[in-house]
Amino acid sequence: MIRMGVWSVCYFAFYLAQQVAELMAPLLLILGLGWYILPHIVNAITTSAASADPQARDIMNHVAGTLPNHLQIGSHLITPGSLIFDGILLMAIAAIGATVSALAARNM
Repeated sequence: MIRMGVWSVCYFAFYLAQQVAELMAPLLLILGLGWYILPHIVNAITTSAASADPQARDIMNHVAGTLPNHLQIGSHLITPGSLIFDGILLMAIAAIGATVSALAARNM
């Protein structure tokens, strides 16, 4: 009876971790990739618009200069690369959670 209770708690914990990781991993990957690619796209548009109206070129240069390359929230430094890495790490956690929860279900 105690063994079943322990395995039930383990199954719950790993299945919950798996669900949270599966939810957050794609969000972090998409945010990180978008944040990484956006400045490159804006810079490409700005440099290719050399023959454009000077006022439009100034606006594009201003937009390109306002895109941050990192965010400091409290003591956390968030960069596009860190979001991508965290997304991949969460995918690994989801895979580990699925494996361990399957083992826990088998032992119940």
